Amino acid sequence: MTDEEQAAWRTFAAVLTLVPAALDGQLQRDSDITHFGYWVMAMLSEAPERAMRMSELAARANGSQSRLSHLVAKLERAGYVRRERAGDDGRGFMAVLTDAGYAKVVEAAPGHVEKVRELVFDALEPRQVAQMAEICRAIITHAERCA
Repeated sequence: MTDEEQAAWRTFAAVLTLVPAALDGQLQRDSDITHFGYWVMAMLSEAPERAMRMSELAARANGSQSRLSHLVAKLERAGYVRRERAGDDGRGFMAVLTDAGYAKVVEAAPGHVEKVRELVFDALEPRQVAQMAEICRAIITHAERCA
């Protein structure tokens, strides 16, 4: 890497460490859920019938199927999610957000949004928000091709 790439990478790596840790801390403190748990339940809350195939959910959550399976088991014990056989072929499983899980997402959302705004958007000018989105899309697109 060039010196400029090295400096950019170290800054980006610090963001990758600091922001998720701060979001996780806020969600655990205020809502007793992890950031990954919130993220998964939020995705389910926006899905048709609040349900999604486990494999699709893992891909959308950028987590392994194993990590998602462990999380869903924990969310099931808390009464936030249930697993059902997929109706179309019966081979896979669906994760379904329960009413209690939906209520948990609704309760946690305002504090989470406030923390995201404080950590990220309060530090940026509007043009930087657009640049950040463009840069992130480019990285994601390229990373998906490389995977």
